[in-house]
Amino acid sequence: MLTGPGEISVQERDKPTIQTPRDAVIKVAAACVCGSDLWPYRGIEPIDGPTPMGHEYVGVVEEIGSEVTTVKPGDFVVGSFMASDNTCEICQAGYQSRCAHVEYVGAGGAQAEYLRVPLADGTLVATPGQPADDLIPSLLAASDVLGTGWFGAVAADAGPGKTIAVVGDGAVGLSAILAARELGAERIIAMSRHESRQKLALEFGATDIVDVRGDEGVKAIKELTDGYGAHGVVEAVGTQESMMQAIRSTRPGGYVGYVGVSHDVELPGEELFFSGVHLHGGPAPVRRFLPDLIERIWNREINPGVVFDLQVDLDEAAEAYRAMDERRAVKALLRV
Repeated sequence: MLTGPGEISVQERDKPTIQTPRDAVIKVAAACVCGSDLWPYRGIEPIDGPTPMGHEYVGVVEEIGSEVTTVKPGDFVVGSFMASDNTCEICQAGYQSRCAHVEYVGAGGAQAEYLRVPLADGTLVATPGQPADDLIPSLLAASDVLGTGWFGAVAADAGPGKTIAVVGDGAVGLSAILAARELGAERIIAMSRHESRQKLALEFGATDIVDVRGDEGVKAIKELTDGYGAHGVVEAVGTQESMMQAIRSTRPGGYVGYVGVSHDVELPGEELFFSGVHLHGGPAPVRRFLPDLIERIWNREINPGVVFDLQVDLDEAAEAYRAMDERRAVKALLRV
């Protein structure tokens, strides 16, 4: 529970219950702290009183509503941070995070022992069986950071023969590097100034490291691409500087996939007009990618869970927030 800037407490709350026939209640196996959780933690986003936290989760279905048909009690499930019916026209086009009936799962606070998931049929995906313990971090990554990084790479048009740059070396940016590799990108440029994150970027598939940002970072990308700029750039931060760095690092006709939650970002119209780049992004439709990501993880083809470089018990959630806020951890996993 976030009670004020920099103040995280673990409190007893009522166990969630089925409220509609399309709900499910899951017993959470693991949750985590997201970079976007740090905005209210730092006081940048205001909160209206004590606020349950967390929107990334995996766990076991405990109870389902009378209309739920795709998951059953006992299933181990991965869910998106946005609940979707997965049947409306928007969902069918692959944008479940903007479902016509979308609900924010994190409103109930996934950093908890139990979580109510609305629109369970369209939100939860069951794994083939009960996962081995070492797969849980990777499955948890799929619920947000991996799915978000994957969407960023798709929006940046990552594929064979392409050069993809990634602005941001947090868990989403690192996941975007992994995604670009899996999608076949020929060259992947990680923009990072932190040695530990650079090592993970290289492990995930980065071919080049650029350790400067802003105009210097743009210049470095241009130098690596014969003056053209990258075919696609993933923007995984959400600031004015990172967005402009992404746009300016992209060649005319290229693609910017922006998945960093934007804060006070304003785009200069004339520069955008003459840049000739495609801009696409927003809250990732994680549900679109979940079946594929779960299969890759289950078959041990990818191991995105290594982004969790800190694991603590739920009652140590305050330390998880501090570690991420102080950049002592890339991403903190909470064992429930």
